[in-house]
Amino acid sequence: MSNRDGLRERKKEATRQAISDVATELFLERGFDNVSVAEIAEAAEVSRMTVFNYFPRKEDLFFDREEESRQILKAAFAERAPGEAPLVTLRKLVQSLADRAHPFAKFTDATAKFWRTVAESPALAARAREMRDEFIDDLATVLAGAIKRPLADADARLAASMVVTAITVAYAEGLRAHKARRSAASSREAFQRIMERSFSGIAAMLKDTPYA
Repeated sequence: MSNRDGLRERKKEATRQAISDVATELFLERGFDNVSVAEIAEAAEVSRMTVFNYFPRKEDLFFDREEESRQILKAAFAERAPGEAPLVTLRKLVQSLADRAHPFAKFTDATAKFWRTVAESPALAARAREMRDEFIDDLATVLAGAIKRPLADADARLAASMVVTAITVAYAEGLRAHKARRSAASSREAFQRIMERSFSGIAAMLKDTPYA
């Protein structure tokens, strides 16, 4: 990539992030369903068409880290040690996210408000469910590919479904602990406790497969 192309890409990413930041602030302040794309464009000082060029759907303005989750997953498996069981790789990844207080495993007033905004909007709640199903498909594909199994492998989909369900439950538990005004460490421990129990159970269920 030339310097000019690199600069163009950085500008595009900066514009995308600026639009997303403005939109998220408005959504959290007023509620997702009470903010129009036209208002976001005006606040971000871009055209309505520019907003849609970066975010095809209004919901994408709120859930703007979906691609990051895919990249983190792919990177974890690209760096996976030879012969390491896929479930072990996932277990290490989840532990790493929690240890680093990554936004995907972080429990603060901001994250609690984020998910409260989702719960209050039927459109966001529906999109969240779609994203969950899409991530199960993506994870199943990565798991199967890691051990050279067919992409439609039933064990891969079973493993992916259980892991995503475990993360959903564990994250909700971490948020519950935060809302109870426990410390950040206690909220993280609540999340990790559920995940450890879940990974142990999933590994037992899949013990006769190469995934565990």
